[in-house]
Amino acid sequence: MATVKFTFEDKTIKPITVEDVEADISILEVAEENDVHLNHNCGGVCACSTCHVYVEKGEGFLEEISDKEEDFVDRAINPRLESRLGCQCIILEEDATIEVQIPDQSKIIGHEH
Repeated sequence: MATVKFTFEDKTIKPITVEDVEADISILEVAEENDVHLNHNCGGVCACSTCHVYVEKGEGFLEEISDKEEDFVDRAINPRLESRLGCQCIILEEDATIEVQIPDQSKIIGHEH
């Protein structure tokens, strides 16, 4: 089973490591199922940029970025080379080890579902 470690740009929030994650689900789904705060205004259908994350490690274990996702990442606050949308980061392998940093959610106009 995969392991996903969430770190936060807001250093007042402690890192959260989620183990025993199944393949074929998104980073956003992992966050939702484990009470990790990650905004997602469009409901996870790649129609906004509020679930923007930085993939720090394990990018090769995720589905490749699409042109549509790239367009929305460009609209995110402070995009970087390692920027992705959590809803589009589908875990491909059971033995994946992935680390993502969640940008400061207080800077994002959005809500959790």
